Formats: sequence, structure tokens, C-alpha cells
Amino acid sequence: MRRIDYHIPVTHAATQPPTLLVHGGAWAIPEKDRAAHEAGVRRALEAGFEILARAGPAIDAVEAAVTILEDDPTFDAGRGSFLTSNGRVQLDALLMDGGRMKAGGVACVERLRNPVKAARLVLERSPHVYFVGRGAEEFAQTQGMELIDNAELVLDRERERLAAAQARQAAGLADETFSGLRDDKGPETAFEEQGRGDRDEGPGTKGLGTQGTGIRDQGSGERPRNEGPGPGVEGRGEDPTPWSHDTVGAVALDGRGNLAAATSTGGTLNKTPGRVGDSSLIGCGCYADNLAGAVSLTGWGEPIMKLVLGKWATDRVAAGTAPEIAAREAISYLFNRLGGHGGIILLGPDGRFGLAHNTPAMAWGLATPSGLQTGLGV
Repeated sequence: MRRIDYHIPVTHAATQPPTLLVHGGAWAIPEKDRAAHEAGVRRALEAGFEILARAGPAIDAVEAAVTILEDDPTFDAGRGSFLTSNGRVQLDALLMDGGRMKAGGVACVERLRNPVKAARLVLERSPHVYFVGRGAEEFAQTQGMELIDNAELVLDRERERLAAAQARQAAGLADETFSGLRDDKGPETAFEEQGRGDRDEGPGTKGLGTQGTGIRDQGSGERPRNEGPGPGVEGRGEDPTPWSHDTVGAVALDGRGNLAAATSTGGTLNKTPGRVGDSSLIGCGCYADNLAGAVSLTGWGEPIMKLVLGKWATDRVAAGTAPEIAAREAISYLFNRLGGHGGIILLGPDGRFGLAHNTPAMAWGLATPSGLQTGLGV
């Protein structure tokens, strides 16, 4: 964890100290990429917390932070995202205002540079909550957003990754990205193959909360299996996270006590066109409610969707569980029930927070009036 020791002045008489949490994805971030991930998270923190420090609303802060991450090809959101099986970028995003209980989401958009901005337009200017595909693009265009060529979002780096993934697929090698270990998307199979739903085997969950201490669950503490160096076709059942990148998100509490959350993603590598993951689904990869909390998740989307994990976590905060404990419990539940891997940032109505992940690393950042902190693991 890296701490920046400087004071950020808050220019209003806040009733609640503002807080901003961001993440840049949970996976096995290679050494050569770590500085870029931490720098990107820091820029997002600076953009978002500047708004909070000027008495701006939480929803503006999370939108600004996620926009920075979407524009940074280091992350799997916006430019530089993973490619679908037909070589295109498809983007999903959700924005939720916990005070007004309003949400806006878009999915499978290909001609919008910043899907989180389109999600904000849906939230503010439409009676609907969710638009997909061409309809989402056309709505955003009517509200003043520019449509771009999808090629502007595609990097050669991602073309190479797609070619390697499709070579693995052609060789008959397993792709466990979508549903978690030992889960073939059948609702019964996950339980039957894993045995008891309350088992505590597998990677340890790393967590951090307001106490500033790392917390590990009762798992083995082992790292995910087969952390190979890249997407070659050697071996079977390799964990795809070592050469991945992942979803981005932000949660914020403003001086008026309002919560907001935003999550944005380019999805998973080699996905079937039209696939939608957890990130833009209310209560799954993103949720905000002033009476409960604000959350953004990252990781393998299908298990997160099945568990409606974002709502699961905020419900526990609403019931009295400290966010740092609820975050850890959510990631343990994700793995124990469905073998899923990922990370979470969780913020309570009182400013307490939690971070957790069961992947080798997760880029994260925290901003309060006391300063900024960033890290690549907790």
C-alpha cells in the first residue's frame, strides 16, 4: 500500500467527511504493469475527490473517476478493452444514486467512448433504467454524445490476446473465465461438484477496512492455481487472470451523506457478442442505497450475477455488519458457493469501508480529506 501524505482541503462545511473508493480490477497484475495500474487509480481518485472537496455530489464523483479509468487502456473498460469473439469491443456500465434510488445502465455498446456517461444520461433523462446495444447508442446520441467508430476502442494488444485465446479454444483447452471453478453454468452442477456450500477451501480472502489491517478468512491462503506467465496453449485449465485485465468501479459518500456507485467494463476475452456480465446489472456488480451502502465488484461475472453479490453485501451492512467484514464475507461466499474469483469495494452510510479480493492482486485507491492511498493488494 502506498500513502500520499498531504491534506486535501474540503471547501464546504460538510456534515459528513467525503470518501471516495475506486478499483481497477482484481487479477494477477504482472510486475511490469503495476505502476500503470496504481497511477491510473490515483488519477481517478484525484478527479473524483476534487468534486467531493468542492461540495459536489457523490454521483458526479464516481462518474468522473470511472471516466478516467475508461479512458486509460491499462484497464478493461473503454479503450483497450477485451475483444468479443468477432473482434469488437462491447462495453457495459451502470451508475446508481443511493439518495434518489435512481439508476442508469447500458450494455453491449460499441460506438460510445465512455459508457458511464451514457449510463448517467439514462439515469437523469430517461424514464427507463437500462438500454442495450444500438438502442443505447441512439439514446445517447439524442442526448448529445458523439458516436465513434468501434476501431477507436481496439488495440493491437487485444487483437493478439484474442488470437491466443482462440488458439487455446481450437486446441480444446478449457476456458474457466465465465462461471468459476467447477461450475459449468448448470444450477445444480456447481453444488454437486463442490460438495458443501459452506466449505472454506481455496484461496484466502484478503480484506481491508477502516482499521487499516489486513484480514484473511479461514481458507487455505493459497494463490489461484496455475498462475502461468501468459495466454499460451500449453497446459489445461489455466487460471486466465495472470494475463487478464479487469473491470473498473468507484463508490463515494459526499458531504450531505449521499452514496453513489459506478461500474464499467469491457467484459471478458473472446466472449460471444451480446453477452452481458455482472458489472451493469443492478445489485450484481454495482449497487447504491443511502440506507445500506454502495458497492462495486470486479471479477468473473457469471458467479457474481448468480449470487446478486452486490445487494448481498449491502444488505449485510444494512443489518449491522461492518463494511470491512461484509466485504470479506462477500468474496468468501463468492468462492465457497460457486468457485468465483474477484474483488469488492464497499462503503457504508457512515463512511466506514471495506476492500477484499481473492485474486493475487487488486488495484484500489481511497481518498478522504486526510489524503490519498493507493495499493495493489489488501
